[in-house]
Amino acid sequence: MSENIDYINYSCYFTVFREGEQFVSYNALSMVISGEMELNDGVQRKMFRSGDIYLVRKNQLLKFLKKPGEEVEFKSLSIRFDDELLKEMSSEEDFVLPERSKTSAFTDVSDVKHLKYFMESLLQYQDLLENKSPELALLKQKEALFLLFEHDPSLKNILFDISDPYKIDLEGFMQKNYHFNVKLDRFAYLTGRSLATFKRDFEKIFGTAPRKWLLEKRLQEARYLLEKGKKATDIYLDLGFEDLSHFSFAFKKQYGMPPSRLFV
Repeated sequence: MSENIDYINYSCYFTVFREGEQFVSYNALSMVISGEMELNDGVQRKMFRSGDIYLVRKNQLLKFLKKPGEEVEFKSLSIRFDDELLKEMSSEEDFVLPERSKTSAFTDVSDVKHLKYFMESLLQYQDLLENKSPELALLKQKEALFLLFEHDPSLKNILFDISDPYKIDLEGFMQKNYHFNVKLDRFAYLTGRSLATFKRDFEKIFGTAPRKWLLEKRLQEARYLLEKGKKATDIYLDLGFEDLSHFSFAFKKQYGMPPSRLFV
């Protein structure tokens, strides 16, 4: 395994933090130590609080919002499972993937007591793990996987699936996921296409270039929400805009008025 990746990571934020890139490229098990973590995969939105544990799937679109408490910073602990380890373990078991699992981007495992005890025990190893003890990190990765599979053997169908996404319905995927803030090559990858093929297929379906369509689609949804009484500050991030000024500029250019003019 590459040593420049933190497979066990302790994070801390003193202010609200939203992930800029909303593409999950690896499987991971995480626990909120303090503060709150909101996850949103476009279908379900869930808040995780101190002591809660969740599993996230690789090759998924997912929004993360980390919120400190009134008197505490946001802290979390995450274990990342790299493809090399998962491939090794599945090979040792002669595991055959029955079919691709169409489950959500994240799974709540907060009620699994032995996982909670395990994650809490990792806090005692923080100094060793942050000082890059690869042998200990590998041992703890495997232990976490054994505990997950003991809880639910069907999780192997998710975690042992390390293949690339296959070609899927592009139109349905984009209509569902246009509000995620990811680059075009991410959208292409998730629909099982090269970037060039993605652009070509996209223009055949939508009759316009992907960037133009994404901007117009997001602005249409923004106008609808603003007319319903939402504020620009509450919606621009959820619609895939990186900052408020970019959203306001694009909205005014499209509709000839600033977003504030549509407030009810």
